Amino acid sequence: MSIHAIKRSGGSVYRVMWRDEGGRQRSRTFSRKRDAETWEAKVKLAKRQGELAVLDAGQQTLKSFAADYWRLYATPTLSAKTLQMYEGLRDRYLFPKLGDVQLRRITPERVQALQVELAEQGVGKPTIRKTLALLQGMLERAVEWGRLSRNPVRAVRKPPQIRSRAIHALAPTQIEELLREMLRREWARDAVLVSVLAYAGLRPGEALALRWGDVRERTLIVDKAVSLGAEKSTKTGQSRSVRLLRPLAEDLERWRRLSGSPPDESLVFPTRDGGVWADHDFRNWRRRRFAVAAKAVGLDDGRPYDLRHSFASLLIAEQNNPADVARQLGHTLQTLFSTYAHVIEDLAEAGKVDAEEAIEAARQPRQNG
Repeated sequence: MSIHAIKRSGGSVYRVMWRDEGGRQRSRTFSRKRDAETWEAKVKLAKRQGELAVLDAGQQTLKSFAADYWRLYATPTLSAKTLQMYEGLRDRYLFPKLGDVQLRRITPERVQALQVELAEQGVGKPTIRKTLALLQGMLERAVEWGRLSRNPVRAVRKPPQIRSRAIHALAPTQIEELLREMLRREWARDAVLVSVLAYAGLRPGEALALRWGDVRERTLIVDKAVSLGAEKSTKTGQSRSVRLLRPLAEDLERWRRLSGSPPDESLVFPTRDGGVWADHDFRNWRRRRFAVAAKAVGLDDGRPYDLRHSFASLLIAEQNNPADVARQLGHTLQTLFSTYAHVIEDLAEAGKVDAEEAIEAARQPRQNG
């Protein structure tokens, strides 16, 4: 370790030279000798305490650290779909604003300025929230790995997470009308997929990962989902069993016969070549099948994901225990109450309604026709 005086046109500067814990030559330059001597004393103390790495903490740029974050944490830990979303946020919002900034220069004020700048550019609050959540997660790893002493994003108040619209649960009569339209067009597979979404409350990715072995006598086993053309764990990472309502069981039994009675390991809703749906397969289905049939019966604003709200409403109308309703939906109780508070309130004064009877009553026109 040494201090070198370097003469320049504007005067002398003082460079402190030392080797880090990995044996690499490091240096830092000061305009005053006293500051150089103070830094030298800090290095010596850190070396005795085995904390040399702390002296360099935060000098890495965000872009440089992101490469380590993606290699060591994001890629091995996060789902492909989450990675894709984070890469978009990183490249579009974080790198242009903070990519070349050293970690230690990312202060709460700078993060707040980023939030204001994104808002002024018209970026929506949900996207800003996700961007800051990504940044906070990255810097949390930086703290854990000794690259940073504290996480500045924690101190910044982020846009609140507010549901953009109240849920709209379709009644069995509306669902059955949609199913009749699909059957009229001879879209048998599509009708059964809608039935699974509406009468078992599965997320689309979960329904597309369903195999015949998951269809039991009285329950559906939900332990996987499809994302970006590959099977993965469910959104919560947990498996659950969902009550198999009698009308849905009949739909699935009929569909299995039409499919040639495939074995248990086969997908319930495979692609034409028997594989798993890719994202573009689902987008095409949503546009060319679901949206077309929904528009034909006056449900222009309906989304496939919204169908699970219908199952939730059926369970709530049966006055089931909220904990059981949350479990079957793959929700926490907190999420259930925050999502369906107005549904619970609306149905509080109504009498108990049996889900299977409600569906079968709405299905009568189809059965009679």
